[in-house]
Amino acid sequence: MLELIKKMIGDKKEYREQMARVEALPEDYRFVFKKIQGYMWNFAGGDGSDMLKTQYELIELFEASAEDGRHVLDVTGEDVVGFCDELLRDTKVWTDNFRQKLNRDIMNKFGREKDSK
Repeated sequence: MLELIKKMIGDKKEYREQMARVEALPEDYRFVFKKIQGYMWNFAGGDGSDMLKTQYELIELFEASAEDGRHVLDVTGEDVVGFCDELLRDTKVWTDNFRQKLNRDIMNKFGREKDSK
């Protein structure tokens, strides 16, 4: 239990530090970040630690791009949702369990084992 509390405190501290970095971004980047953040966190799975990592990577990308003088839409492209989905590709999301269960249930019904692809 103590380990869980320590992890929660550490995650909260990391989140606050990330948000301080976001506040230092140019206004256009902050706006887009907050929109992306709202979208991403709708899919957070587990304890959210995977999403913190993804959010950290996004902040790094935005900081470097802003420093290079790039417009935020030159980074994300005009399909910002597509950008988000690509960003979340390797992030654990809450729908993963439902997808796995659906495939497993159907394969079990027909006596087939699901490929581990």
